[in-house]
Amino acid sequence: MDRTDAVRLFESRRDAWLAEDVDAYLALFSDDVILQVPGRDPVVGIAAYAEMVRTSLAHVRPVRFDFHQLAVHGDVVLAEWTIDLEVRADGRPISYRGMSVCEIAEGRIRRWREFYDPADLRPAP
Repeated sequence: MDRTDAVRLFESRRDAWLAEDVDAYLALFSDDVILQVPGRDPVVGIAAYAEMVRTSLAHVRPVRFDFHQLAVHGDVVLAEWTIDLEVRADGRPISYRGMSVCEIAEGRIRRWREFYDPADLRPAP
């Protein structure tokens, strides 16, 4: 994967997430996806990931997803990003910054591992 393809994939992911288009979002991940985020067991397989995405969207509305840096090495993409959310129940904003490493296979995300401090989940400025 080259940087142009990585940017295109990450922009498609961001756009589908912000639009809350779950089908388009999940289409960017392989059926055997493995997702690792702080504080929980790995999510294995597209069905489990779909459940996690739908549960998340039931509680928060995506507001912003900015990529600050993308680095590509073979089939691995490293990214630094900021995500802004709004809690649906009370409108409270949440913003956090993190990094991820992902493996791309056949143009889709096969492994995704996020790094952020859950204590940093805080109201947006």
